[in-house]
Amino acid sequence: MRDLAGQMQQRRQDGLYRSRKIQEGMQGVELILDGKPCLAFCSNDYLGLSHHPQVIKASQSGAQEYGAGSGASHLINGHSRVHHQLEEALAEFVQRPRALLFSTGYMANLGVMSALLQRGDQVFEDRLNHASLIDAGLLSGARFSRYTHADVRDLKSRLGHQRNGDRLVATDGVFSMDGDLAPLVDIASVCRSKDAWLMVDDAHGIGVLGANGRGTLEQLGLDDTDVPILMGTLGKAFGTFGAFVAGSEALIETLINRARTYIYTTALPPSVAAASLASLGLVQEESWRREKLNDHIKAFRQGAEQLGLPLMASATAIQPILLGESERALKWSEALWAKGIYIPAIRPPTVEEGRARLRICLSAAHEPQHIERLLVALESVMTST
Repeated sequence: MRDLAGQMQQRRQDGLYRSRKIQEGMQGVELILDGKPCLAFCSNDYLGLSHHPQVIKASQSGAQEYGAGSGASHLINGHSRVHHQLEEALAEFVQRPRALLFSTGYMANLGVMSALLQRGDQVFEDRLNHASLIDAGLLSGARFSRYTHADVRDLKSRLGHQRNGDRLVATDGVFSMDGDLAPLVDIASVCRSKDAWLMVDDAHGIGVLGANGRGTLEQLGLDDTDVPILMGTLGKAFGTFGAFVAGSEALIETLINRARTYIYTTALPPSVAAASLASLGLVQEESWRREKLNDHIKAFRQGAEQLGLPLMASATAIQPILLGESERALKWSEALWAKGIYIPAIRPPTVEEGRARLRICLSAAHEPQHIERLLVALESVMTST
């Protein structure tokens, strides 16, 4: 038997051990973690909707009307009216014929690839894709190939090899650890020329990017003919929980009938669907949240560049400071924690060896004084560690 305790001790020595902090009260940018008040820059609640009164009220009303749980899978009797309303509203929002709810983004990605791919097919993925896409490709049974990050020439070369079966290209829209955007215009062109499906996981773009918050595709001027398969999550900019896949009638019917992670799991609680409907309305109505977030991004980047921080190239809410070794990232994180600022260190295997970082996440819930406090703290840590 493996020495699990010994392996965990080795992780501690290597600076890779992970542990949890206990949060008190409601999600937000000012938190109490392990009994200590702090200012957090690590949440994916990009628009500050997780604690919005309308979203909370919708959740409460949904629980009052439908109960605490859905009771069964969507294909038994767990698919409520509010689930269906949310699917229709999401489809309209992203301007696609249909949308299908999944319990998590991980399950959505696994479901899509298990339904569409089989042995003899091929799947091509960006090397820095989210773990859920990587796992989905590996578990699909298709031949799996990873191309160099954001390298369209490498992708085109791989697609140019001998074709066997169907081919699917999958990429993040916004890369969760680097914050950069995939070169989707060029990738879509290559996929059309090579007769390959294109799937985009836009977990970190939906609600945030584009004039109307429709995500990376809107930002880049792409539609469903360019990207036939779109996955978005509800637990980030929407501030709730769950995920969806949007696309053609044929795609959604195929997923309903073949996606194991949809068929064989209990549906989201209806109260979560009700909360997500309310959140979707706020995403559409309150564009000032995206404007405020963009102001924070500009202010932070300007301040960080003036300080000479090792900031990675990102125009999104994800602003990584590349520190290299895990031990250095941990020291910076711990020093910030001592100053009442919480930003966990991101270390392998989440990122590659030698590329540990602080992944700073900005939110519309932050205020200008929060950004200033962060910059002051970072300057202090940079000069003292």
